[in-house]
Amino acid sequence: MLLLFIIYLAFISLGLPDAVLGASWPVMGRDINASLEFAGVVSLIISAGTVISSLLATKMIHYLGIGKVVAFSVLLTAGALLGFSMSHVPVALMLLAVPLGIGAGAVDAALNNFVAVHYKSKHMNYLHSFWGVGATAGPLLMANYLILSEGWRDGYVAIASLQFLLVIVLFLTLPLWKKVLIKPLGNDENVTLFVSNVSVLKIKGVSLQLVMFFCYNSVETGAGLWAASYLTMEKNVFPVDAAFWVAMYYLGITIGRFFCGFIAEKVAEETLVRCGVVIMMLGCVMLVLPLSGLWAKTGLMFIGLGCAPIFPNTLQMTPKRFGSSTSQTIIGLSMATAYMGMTIIPPILGMTAKTFSFASFPIILLLLSGIIFVTTERLRGCRVTASSINRSSNSV
Repeated sequence: MLLLFIIYLAFISLGLPDAVLGASWPVMGRDINASLEFAGVVSLIISAGTVISSLLATKMIHYLGIGKVVAFSVLLTAGALLGFSMSHVPVALMLLAVPLGIGAGAVDAALNNFVAVHYKSKHMNYLHSFWGVGATAGPLLMANYLILSEGWRDGYVAIASLQFLLVIVLFLTLPLWKKVLIKPLGNDENVTLFVSNVSVLKIKGVSLQLVMFFCYNSVETGAGLWAASYLTMEKNVFPVDAAFWVAMYYLGITIGRFFCGFIAEKVAEETLVRCGVVIMMLGCVMLVLPLSGLWAKTGLMFIGLGCAPIFPNTLQMTPKRFGSSTSQTIIGLSMATAYMGMTIIPPILGMTAKTFSFASFPIILLLLSGIIFVTTERLRGCRVTASSINRSSNSV
């Protein structure tokens, strides 16, 4: 139970810096003489780091063990955040974005698989709701410092300090990770088998899961980034009101995941995912229809609630579908493609809206949701035997 509590703390820590850059940038960018769009460059480098570390997570865990990988990864993020507080030129942020992304990606990939293999579905849903707690708390914490002269520096120091405290806890509790026994999902499965990224791509259904995660993160991030602009420009909603409803969108994801954790022992993961996708598509339809701003706001909330079960429950089903010996590799790839989606698609949404109109925004979200529906339905009932896993790994 203590280890699970530490894992939850680690995911709160993972969420803390995610929205801080955007919250602090209007002041931070001015203080270091960086342009408004430079925040996108920093965000892109962070995302690239997460993709790389997600792809390498399996190999790092294989050689170092999950406890050390998580501890050193959080140490990387803590050091990078402290470096942010001391930066005076834009190029420093670009350099610090590399360890920040690498640390975050490794923690994400490692802990998602660890919880999927060792804990129940409700714990996975709670895990991702705690990420929402961190993502909400980060900007609120930063806001308390922004009223001061160059207070964003103190804000980053405060967040880095919380990360360093967690690093101490993680190193002190390294023996706990070794006490958790791996429980194979089948008696014939060798859970210690190292399986490469190339190898798992040959397993039936893995490519579908990767496409699903790419589209899912595109929807989640794209909606969070552009919904306020859409509501303001297409539905004549006041900017302050639009910003509030974007906050409600993220709150919907967080509350939805807490609720899914509460009912997870009574409702199958595949059912939760199906319900989530349907609710997401309904929300997109409500945005597309030429109805009042109230309908659009409600649709945005529906998209958030629909997002809630999809990500954590698909991860939770990965060991069941593809075997616990391959799940770390597959989850690492899933994290990498998810980060690619959140890196590539949101800028395309913005360029499309600028070229045509923001009316195209919910249509693209609906198309992506449709792909999520098709891939999740085709993944239902997907099961891979240990013998097929061994054949795939031996063929590389």
